[in-house]
Amino acid sequence: MNSHSIAISLHILSAVLWVGGMFFAYQILRPVAALQLEPPQRLKLWSQVFSHFFHWVWIFIILLPITGYWMVFKFFGGMGTVGLHIHLMQGLGWLMILLYMHLYFVPFRRLKEAVITEQWPEAGKHLNQIRQIVMINLLLGILVIVIAAGGRFI
Repeated sequence: MNSHSIAISLHILSAVLWVGGMFFAYQILRPVAALQLEPPQRLKLWSQVFSHFFHWVWIFIILLPITGYWMVFKFFGGMGTVGLHIHLMQGLGWLMILLYMHLYFVPFRRLKEAVITEQWPEAGKHLNQIRQIVMINLLLGILVIVIAAGGRFI
């Protein structure tokens, strides 16, 4: 396997696993947890789920720019030679990373603290903030995948 194959594989896997994880959390786990669990159990679940998922997201948001820029500069001749789709993916990707970092360092940190101290209404408020950011990032991630699939035809 050559370096281009490794870079594109890591890049695509990172993007798909990040977006797929958000889809699962938002569309599958969230409605089931809301129906099946009382707020204290639901908030504890989300705090734990996010703690595990976010460890992976940190890996993804490190790999995505490294592999993306590696491909652009090593195989595609630099930013001046790539198509609009690459610039769109880059801009949307950085926006997603910044949104994730805000989510991690503000509402997620506060959610964990509120769950530990059993301040359930406060924890619910922070979970709702996380839900909104995840929804935005999920939509942006789907858009990036559509742009990647359309490639130079966009």
